[in-house]
Amino acid sequence: MYKRIGNWLIIFLITFGLVTCSTAPSNITTTNRISMDANEFRIWWPQGFLPEENTLIAQLVDGWEKESGMKASLSLIPANLLDSEVVKAVETGNPPDFLYSTTADTNLFPKLAWKNELEDISDVINPIRDRYLPIALQTVNYQNGTTNQRRYYAAPIAQQTVHAFYWRNLLEEAGFKDTDIPKEWDKYWQFWQSVQLTLRKNRGNNSVYGLGLTMSDIGTDTFLFFEEFLEAYDVNILDSNGKLLLSDPNNREKFIKALKKYTEFYNGGYVPPKATEWSDSGNNISFLESESVMTWNGTLSIPLTQKLPKNKYNESSRNLYFNKIVTTSLPNRPDGFELKSILGIKQFVIFQKSDHKNEAKSFMKYFLKPEILGQFIKQGLKGRMIPVMPQLLEDPFWKESDPHFIAAIDQLLKHPTRPSYEAINPAYSIVLEKNIWGSAILSIIKDKVSPEQAADKAIAQIVDIFAKWK
Repeated sequence: MYKRIGNWLIIFLITFGLVTCSTAPSNITTTNRISMDANEFRIWWPQGFLPEENTLIAQLVDGWEKESGMKASLSLIPANLLDSEVVKAVETGNPPDFLYSTTADTNLFPKLAWKNELEDISDVINPIRDRYLPIALQTVNYQNGTTNQRRYYAAPIAQQTVHAFYWRNLLEEAGFKDTDIPKEWDKYWQFWQSVQLTLRKNRGNNSVYGLGLTMSDIGTDTFLFFEEFLEAYDVNILDSNGKLLLSDPNNREKFIKALKKYTEFYNGGYVPPKATEWSDSGNNISFLESESVMTWNGTLSIPLTQKLPKNKYNESSRNLYFNKIVTTSLPNRPDGFELKSILGIKQFVIFQKSDHKNEAKSFMKYFLKPEILGQFIKQGLKGRMIPVMPQLLEDPFWKESDPHFIAAIDQLLKHPTRPSYEAINPAYSIVLEKNIWGSAILSIIKDKVSPEQAADKAIAQIVDIFAKWK
C-alpha cells in the first residue's frame, strides 16, 4: 500500500502541478508568456502544485483590482524556474514589480537587498509591526550595501523549519512506542538504527532503512538538515555582526564532528543508497513508500499529502494522516541543551526599479490584511507553512485537533529558534546556493575523502566567498 502512495503522489504532482496552465483562469500567464511589459504592473508568482492554488491567487488579485481600481498582470512560473527567471530579468534591468518565491529567501532576496535592487518597504511594515513575531521582522531587516543601512526590504508572510516525521506503525512493528524515542542526541540516532535492524530481522529482508536523510548536493534539503547538525555541534559560522568565524580552530573541530556524524549514517547502511541522488522530493517519496522509517523535512508537506477530505473514499489516507504518520521536533544537542530550529521566512518583495511602486505597495498592503494572508496560507499553501502573525493562529483551521499542526506550532513558538545566517550576511546565501555543505558530505561518501579534508576544503571555499563578497 505504501509503495502506491509514493507512485500516486508522483502522478498527482505531475498531472496537477505541471499542467495547471491548461486550467488556469484567463488573467494568468505562464512561462510560455511571462509578462515583460514594463507598462504593466507585473506580479510574478510560483505556479501551484494544484489547480485551486493557482485559482486562489488569481481570485485574490481580482479582489485587489476591484478594491483598488488598479490592474495587474499575474504570471505563474514553475517554482524551480522562478528564481532563475528573476535573476535574468534583474540582469537585463527589467525585473517584475512584485515577487513571491518559495525559495528566494534563502539565496536571492538577501543578495538583491544588498545590491540595492529591492524597494525599502518600511512604510508598509512599520504600521503593522505589532502583528508580527519579532524574529520574522528581524529576518527581513536586510542590509543594503549601497547605503550601508538595514531596512525592511521584504514582507514576511509565513515560516518553516525542519521537523522530524516517522511511521508509528513501523515503530510498533519493531516493538517500540512513541515514548521510547530518546531526546538525547546520540541515543536518538541509535534508536532509529535499532528500529531498522529489528525490522530487517523480523521481516527477513533489507528493504527498510531507519533514516531518510538527504545526502546529495541537489536542492535544499541537505543543507537544511545539515545546518541543524552544525547547530547541534555549536558550530559558530558567523557572529552577530556577520563576521565569518568558521575558520577558527575550535569551530573547525566541531564542523568535523558534524560531518562525521551526518555521513556515518549513510556509510553504515542506515540511509537508502539513492539518497546521494535525491532532490528535495526524494526523502518525501522514500518515506511515503515506507522505505524510510524516519525522515526530516522543511515543511509539513509529507503528512499533508494524506490529509484528504473526510469521506468514505479517503478513510485509508486520513488514517495514515491522523494515526500513523507522526510529526515531532528534533532531538537535543549533544551537550543536552535544546536544539534551535533554524527558520525559513517566506517573503514578498517589490523591486527598486519598478515603475509601479504605488500599485505594488497597494497590492502588498491588501495581501497583508490578516483575512487575506490567512486565507492564502490556509488555501494557497495548504498549511504547509505556519503564519508569522500570531493572530492568524486563532483561526479554527489551526485550532482543530490536528496532530501535525499542533506539533509544528509548538516547535516554532514554544521552543528556541533563530534566523538563518543569510539574514545576517548575504554572502552566506552564496554558500547555500553553491551547496557547499552538500558537496562536502558527498565527497566523504562517494570520493572517500576524510572528514578533515572535506571540512578544510569547505572552509577554504567559504572564506573565499566572503572575501570576494561585494
